[in-house]
Amino acid sequence: MPRLAAASLAGTAVEFYDFFVYGTAAALVLGPLFFPTFSPVAGTLAAFATFGVGFLARPLGSVLFGHIGDRRGRRPVLVVSLLLTGASTVAVGCVPSYGSIGVAAPVLLLALRFLQGLGLGGEWGGAVLLTAEHAPAGRRALWSSFPQVGPALGFLLANGVMLALSAVLSEAEFARWGWRVPFWAAGALAVAGLWLRSSLAESPRFLEIEDHARVPLAEVVRNHWRLVLLTAGAMAVGYAVFYAVTTWSLAYATERLGVSRTVMLTCIMAAVLVKGSLTPFMALLGDRYGRRPMCLAGCTACALWMFPMVALLATGEPLLMFLGFLGALIAFITVFAVIAAYLPELYEPRVRCTGAAVGYNLGGVLGGALTPIVATALAERGGRVPWGVGAYLTGIALLSLCCFALLPETRPVPVAVVEPATG
Repeated sequence: MPRLAAASLAGTAVEFYDFFVYGTAAALVLGPLFFPTFSPVAGTLAAFATFGVGFLARPLGSVLFGHIGDRRGRRPVLVVSLLLTGASTVAVGCVPSYGSIGVAAPVLLLALRFLQGLGLGGEWGGAVLLTAEHAPAGRRALWSSFPQVGPALGFLLANGVMLALSAVLSEAEFARWGWRVPFWAAGALAVAGLWLRSSLAESPRFLEIEDHARVPLAEVVRNHWRLVLLTAGAMAVGYAVFYAVTTWSLAYATERLGVSRTVMLTCIMAAVLVKGSLTPFMALLGDRYGRRPMCLAGCTACALWMFPMVALLATGEPLLMFLGFLGALIAFITVFAVIAAYLPELYEPRVRCTGAAVGYNLGGVLGGALTPIVATALAERGGRVPWGVGAYLTGIALLSLCCFALLPETRPVPVAVVEPATG
């Protein structure tokens, strides 16, 4: 289990590095470079729109790779999805700016971002299922939480590279070529991830299935459509909170509040580091107290913290912004630490890869794709404190809370040991 968990974690870290480095670039430089005829706010919105395309592609990726995972096995999904995401990320770093090739530049950017999302849509289902289906029932949340640490590591790596480049390069150098370096580095990371995954064994639970679904998506839609909608709504809060902290707030603070890029990246990275460190602990609580109670508690905490978070962000003070981000991400990980065990347990094994991944990634459309765009528009209309953003995030948290309330508990019940009768 440690070797399997480490390989799954490393792969998800690489793929989420690819995904996050685009989000950071969208917040910092892609607007002026690829949409120079727009106003600063419109350029940021356009850059976030290309960012959102990746989320729209993720459910399609979960359908494509879910079909492979339910028909051919979980392991092939990990290899193909990593190759697709890595190659498209490297290509983003090679796209000329609008000043060089005109409108073809944002079109290419859009197409490559779509391919990134397609690959990542398959990654989560394959990595999580391979780990969860190997894990012992009593520690399934713990072991399957390690792929959930991967996004935190990928984010820290992506933003660490951006932070280092911001510190050593001038604004002009960073805009001209510096932002491309993290995209080029994705190639080496993808090769390392493929090497780590080359020796993984197929899921024993998949090998036990005798009657594989011929068309997994059709079976999911026919028999589990309500479950898919509930899981999508439940997942929305995590995506909304995470991308409000890591993407929207970065653009808002640097453009509206005049906070330096280095300060913002440092505050966000520190909060993400704590969040990643707490993930296995929260998963242990999920093994002990149940998946659903943790999710309900996390959604409630998100709903209560969104207004304080935007108020702390609006101060522009590094320590206060960090505390706002930290509270939001602790509430977020209370939910997402147990999701890798919870979602697969909700679906029957023959369609598990498709069902769990589609529900998870549809939540990304609801929460991740729209949040930077909606939050930027709401903040533009408000005053110094973006209360509208707080209201929007609180509303999503309440939606997810209702969805989790309608889902059943799935934690395996420990088998009681019965002592033999004596006498």
